[in-house]
Amino acid sequence: MVYIYNGMPAAALGSEGWRKPWSGGNGGNCLETMKLADGRVAVRQSADPDGPALIYTSGEIAAFIEGAKSGQADFLLT
Repeated sequence: MVYIYNGMPAAALGSEGWRKPWSGGNGGNCLETMKLADGRVAVRQSADPDGPALIYTSGEIAAFIEGAKSGQADFLLT
């Protein structure tokens, strides 16, 4: 069993199960996500698949997505 922690090497989570829910034709620099067995979500940079994985709870991911949908992250685009 792999101990999963924030900042761990994404490669330690394996290569199967990663998805690119956000892609914008930006030359391959996309976020990839993986739903973990315990409900948490791992996020990695597609250009650096062996780099660190950020691990979020399902509540944290839900709050981010809902906030982004309501425009709370729009400041990141300007």
